[in-house]
Amino acid sequence: MPYVNIKVTREGVTNDQKAALISGATDLLVRVLDKSPATTFVVIDEVDLEDWGVGGLPVTQFRREVAQREK
Repeated sequence: MPYVNIKVTREGVTNDQKAALISGATDLLVRVLDKSPATTFVVIDEVDLEDWGVGGLPVTQFRREVAQREK
């Protein structure tokens, strides 16, 4: 009984995109591990940007710094 938890930042992920993630993750587990889709659970959590960090920084600050380096 696989359980997959996908976390994304809350930035306008559509219901169609979520459905594609659920379908894709389920298909991957069926194909690679021969799991039953009927007992494969996929949960998508949307996380507020202020609750997401990368590289030791809040994601908004990290993105600003990356954008400045790319200029």
